[in-house]
Parts: sequence; structure tokens; C-alpha cells
Amino acid sequence: MVSFIVKGARRREPGGRRPRLAPIAPSFGGVESLVEQPAVMSFYAMTSEERARAGIDDGLVRLAVGIEDEADVIADLERALG
Repeated sequence: MVSFIVKGARRREPGGRRPRLAPIAPSFGGVESLVEQPAVMSFYAMTSEERARAGIDDGLVRLAVGIEDEADVIADLERALG
């Protein structure tokens, strides 16, 4: 599990760049890589101010790395974040 903040990221617009190998998903129980943005998933009911007080930046992204080839995961993230 890796967490990082994407500056300027808040609620992603439909059709925006997203990872292909690591889909945005709420479950971390499998062997595949998954991405979660807590501000729009697990903490969506809180305001930005409430999340900030709880230490959850709106740009926070959590990546659970699965069994895919690491070069594929890195290339996917570079494409999505580029």
C-alpha cells in the first residue's frame, strides 16, 4: 500500500485520465492493483474542511500494488498522472 497526494486533484471529472491496470475501486481484498481516492470514496460525505481537520487531503490517493509486472504498473501511473 502506497499513499501520495496529487496536487490540484479533487473530485475527478468523468472521462479524465485514469489508470488502466489499477482501476479505481473501493476494495483492497484481491491480488490486482487498485487505486482509491478517499475524498470521493470512503470520506465523500465529509466536507473538504472536515477531511482536512481529519488529516485527509482532497488529493490523497491510495495505491494497493498487486501482482502485475512493476514496469506495467509504473507505466500506467505515469500515463494517468502525466
